[in-house]
Amino acid sequence: MAEGGGLPDTPAERVRDVVERVVGALGLEATVDVRETEDEIRAVVGGEDLGLLIGKHGSTIDAVQHLAVRAAFRGLGDRKVVVIDAAGYRERREAALHRAADQAVEDALRFGRSVELEPMGAPERRIVHTYLRDRTEVQTHSEGDEPDRRLVVTPVRPTG
Repeated sequence: MAEGGGLPDTPAERVRDVVERVVGALGLEATVDVRETEDEIRAVVGGEDLGLLIGKHGSTIDAVQHLAVRAAFRGLGDRKVVVIDAAGYRERREAALHRAADQAVEDALRFGRSVELEPMGAPERRIVHTYLRDRTEVQTHSEGDEPDRRLVVTPVRPTG
């Protein structure tokens, strides 16, 4: 952690600092592994019983990720994607979102009407939008206000 409570110099070090502080404040015995690529800074928290860090429906880990982004790029123009993960949560959640999206597409096409997914935050809506982007038989958009904003899958009517 930074000396005297200040932030470290690099975005990746800042991400590590934020995550380590949160893990410590939650009283968790965990490791924080930070990897940086050209596009992304990914912090993976390892350890036992990380449910407290993940939170209900990922709300805590999403909040930590939001804070890490803010701290990492404070005052900087160039930004990378920041991902905070614990116990494989992000991969499991993305798979669950893909299954929900596939089911919504199936229902929209079968019943010929729009289908709303559960409310989710912007990063998760982006995952679903991206996942369904190349599907020509449906289109997606978001409706509602945070925190109840939801993604809607609508069948595309064939023209002609």
